[in-house]
Amino acid sequence: MAELMAELGHPGSEVESVRRRLQRWADYPDGTALVSERDGDIVGVIAVLTTPFLERDGNWGRIVALVTTESARGKGVGRELTTAAEEFARDRGCVRMEVTSANRRADAHAFYQRMGYANWADRSARFIKLFS
Repeated sequence: MAELMAELGHPGSEVESVRRRLQRWADYPDGTALVSERDGDIVGVIAVLTTPFLERDGNWGRIVALVTTESARGKGVGRELTTAAEEFARDRGCVRMEVTSANRRADAHAFYQRMGYANWADRSARFIKLFS
């Protein structure tokens, strides 16, 4: 898992840090982290959250991380994980799922579009405020 997080370029991908974060996910009722294994090795992970709408009935889901090993890419692992995350969200009353992806990740954008996701970048902006 730590290696997968490092592949995404995330800081704090040391084994103990990842272990602590995974425990938090395991204890978190409105989200989950799912892994894919091949021959006893973890080859992919996805994390998804569900949140109620304020402006209408229902919930929405958000994929907050998806990564597969280089060797697993193009072999259906990402598709399986995404489908499982969507099922998790639907089971919790979600009527839509969203995901953001770094502009430089053109392959990821193409993957999400193949999975039926539409690019809404022209409809909304993303603003972030970092708390130090």
